[in-house]
Amino acid sequence: MGLSRRKFLSLVTGAVALPTLSRIAAAQAYPARPVRLFVGYAPGGPGDTIARLFGQALSERLGQPFVVENRPGAGSNIAADSAAKAAGDGYTLLLATAANAINATLYNDLKYDFSRDFAPVATLAREPLVMAVSVSGPAKTLTEFIAYSKANPGKIIMASAGNGSASHVSGELFKMLAGIDMVHVPYRGAAPALTDLFGGRVDIYFSPMSGVIEYIRTSKVLGLAVTTVSRSDALPDLPSASEIVPTYEASQWYGLTAPKNTPREVVNRLGSEVNAVLADSKFKQRLTDLGQAPFAGSPADFQKLIVEETEKWAKVIRFSGAKPE
Repeated sequence: MGLSRRKFLSLVTGAVALPTLSRIAAAQAYPARPVRLFVGYAPGGPGDTIARLFGQALSERLGQPFVVENRPGAGSNIAADSAAKAAGDGYTLLLATAANAINATLYNDLKYDFSRDFAPVATLAREPLVMAVSVSGPAKTLTEFIAYSKANPGKIIMASAGNGSASHVSGELFKMLAGIDMVHVPYRGAAPALTDLFGGRVDIYFSPMSGVIEYIRTSKVLGLAVTTVSRSDALPDLPSASEIVPTYEASQWYGLTAPKNTPREVVNRLGSEVNAVLADSKFKQRLTDLGQAPFAGSPADFQKLIVEETEKWAKVIRFSGAKPE
């Protein structure tokens, strides 16, 4: 007996809808097992701390462990390369940072494309850098520092945590926009750079706020300004560098990304859960205490940030001639 037209159309419609319904059901059931979160930094640093904070919060909301896997090395590229090669099923995520946008130009032999091989999930937090100077230095304000630098070209020594690091390129961007000359001295990490700043052997270090906030509070170093457009709630007395150099902005940011073929429904669910975490007042305060600012946004917002940051730091790297160590 032949099918009626109405019955035929009903079956066709059901067949077309089945894949969508299956994806929605899979997203609703996600996660059904532990989720790995790759971090390109060693335990104990700001990136690791952020990953563990959000991992714990997501575990509590979704009922499965979000397990941080530290894979440091090569400027965070080892973790990114591993995540790019993982299955796009939502069970492997990458803690993305500003370093990933910087590395897109800094390294010319990457085995992955950050803007193409990852699906942006959600931004997590944004951290200002602090223009930290020696307490024995010649300047006590940013205006004085710029004036002294212009009067003494090539005499200011700028430390960084390494070639191509956020502390390095943030300083290079400031040199470009403020029209000053500073001699860059790269260190192998933040700790030795800070040690020489304490001792007055270098003049300035663009430090992530979480790494220097207690030293500023205890007057071991002097903060001239924060590098974000707005002042920070954690150090509200410090001006924003943009108050003196209007077009300047730099920050360390953190976000969640997934391999590019991760189902859109899973990406959207994760993004929704992250934004729910960021809406919690107690969680916000924990971030503020670390010198971080909550940074909520959609996957589309995150994609826009990645494009803008990649283009911005590409110009700075070409200007400075920075090369990876």
